[in-house]
Amino acid sequence: MNESIERDSATQVPIKRALISVWDKTGLEELAKELVAAGVEILSTGSTAAKIAAAGLPVTPVEAVTGFQECFEGRVKTLHPKIHGGILADRRKTEHVAQMKKLGIEPIDLVVCNLYPFAQTVASGASFEECVEQIDIGGPAMVRAAGKNHASVAVVTSPAIYEKVIDAAKNGGFDLRERRILAAEAFAHTSEYDAAVASWFDEQLTRFALEAMGIDPDDDQEPEDSPLPEWLEMSGDQVKTLRYGENPHQAAALYVDMNQLTTELADNSDDCPCPECAPHPDLDDIEECDRVGADPQAAPLPGIAYAIQLHGKEMSYNNYSDGDAAIRAAYDHKEPCVAIIKHCNPCGIAIGKDVVEAHRKAHACDPVSAFGGVIAVNRPVSVELAEQIVPIFTEVVLAPSFEPGAVKVLARKKNMRVLRVTPPVRGSLEIHQISGGYLAQQRDDVDAPGDSREGWTKMCGPDVDEATMQDLEFAWRTIRATKSNAILLVKDGATVGVGMGQVNRVDSCRLAVERANTLGGRETGDAAAGQQTDVAGGARAEDLVVANAPQRARGAVAASDAFFPFADGPQLLIDAGVKAIVQPGGSIRDDETIAACEAAGITMYSTGVRHFFH
Repeated sequence: MNESIERDSATQVPIKRALISVWDKTGLEELAKELVAAGVEILSTGSTAAKIAAAGLPVTPVEAVTGFQECFEGRVKTLHPKIHGGILADRRKTEHVAQMKKLGIEPIDLVVCNLYPFAQTVASGASFEECVEQIDIGGPAMVRAAGKNHASVAVVTSPAIYEKVIDAAKNGGFDLRERRILAAEAFAHTSEYDAAVASWFDEQLTRFALEAMGIDPDDDQEPEDSPLPEWLEMSGDQVKTLRYGENPHQAAALYVDMNQLTTELADNSDDCPCPECAPHPDLDDIEECDRVGADPQAAPLPGIAYAIQLHGKEMSYNNYSDGDAAIRAAYDHKEPCVAIIKHCNPCGIAIGKDVVEAHRKAHACDPVSAFGGVIAVNRPVSVELAEQIVPIFTEVVLAPSFEPGAVKVLARKKNMRVLRVTPPVRGSLEIHQISGGYLAQQRDDVDAPGDSREGWTKMCGPDVDEATMQDLEFAWRTIRATKSNAILLVKDGATVGVGMGQVNRVDSCRLAVERANTLGGRETGDAAAGQQTDVAGGARAEDLVVANAPQRARGAVAASDAFFPFADGPQLLIDAGVKAIVQPGGSIRDDETIAACEAAGITMYSTGVRHFFH
């Protein structure tokens, strides 16, 4: 910190005496050194005091203050009136000050405390007893006490703000506004901690009940056993107020999942030592992260909420929603892939030998709908791809990284939002709010037993060649990103017709065929000759439009996200010239669908797994 923060001197409380008790000792020695240099007396406990003393710095053990030794293997250290009285006494009240003098209690101006690593201990697979030992008692008590008495005391729970602590110690202390902010963060810290303990204990009660009934709680085959918690723990930290929600009359904000953040930091604690990567990072300052600053290609934490914006206007509610759908679509593929999304539905998705080819093919699916869309890329964006995107009006471009010069090219469009984003955690929990409650489910990743060709069953038709099988696999992997009822037509690793969001499957088939044989409503063939997509600034994306593309459905393969209840949908696909179909199967009328395909010489596979998406 190069210069002092401007503070309200009338409400500052000088830091003369600090209590430090931390599990995470990141930055501890530097903090203690600077506090001592500023004339602050340090009280401390156990291993924290030992580390400060080992650095050659003066430190007062809490037992020297309380006159009582730590006991019960460290379970009782700070739970004493001379500690909590020094924190909780309201120094604005003369009677409190007088009582402190009478009882021989010295005031404590600063509490620095972070808690035992309970969530990390649980995640490590530790025993019940080991987890119980990591339930912090004294720490939350001190943090809550200091938060309550923020009128007189500052409380710090994260090493991320130690520089601010040092600055305050050297320059008259925190003012009231700062102490209130610190108190709010402290209560959020203890709330998240207590929620984690409560959730874990609830899970343990379920395990004990199952064991009492003679049921193995780890046996996933038991139908009564659910992998979801009976008590749902959610904790979000608001990091950005959005201009509005889906519509201008709706207020909106962006929250980050603090449960995910805690897990990620625990799993990757050695990846980055900088304080900006500690809990409660300020996303507005994330570019200050040592990891990001040193490596412009460094990955943010998983999910679009943690994406790092490199250019463009502020993200809107709809940008975030569409962007999440886009990375869901593009990041599912191992090959270079581009997904173009609008209103959470694909305008086009394609794979290619590189991202330039993939984007060209994805855009060609429906150039009209792609106007104003969101593009997600699962590989670094090259300069060549950036040059290809710029002529097309695009709201957002998301990718894991950008090659040197690519962002500069995209920045020619001052409003185009450019974000670096890491894919979400596989197998994570999805939560949907309904009136009066929530629905929770495991994320639908494409890794069910029937999602690879090895798990498919050929229902009818001749064997297909490898190219056709690869298109079928691509279609099946892509259908998960399309709103139900969904039908996809695919040719040469690219969608050519998307039928989505219909309330019956035959209409989805009809829509997919119609869109395959038109360009976003513009007919293919001679009637469409010379038509190109209008793009920003009056330019034309001529090279990206499929001119005179006759009957793209013919020779394509089809995928359906759920079984065909009747043969009418498949018959539409057959009549359009589709050569192979992949679908879950399982309808009581499968024999009718099989008969229609056999009569036309069409190959059809069943996967045995469904991918509804609403």
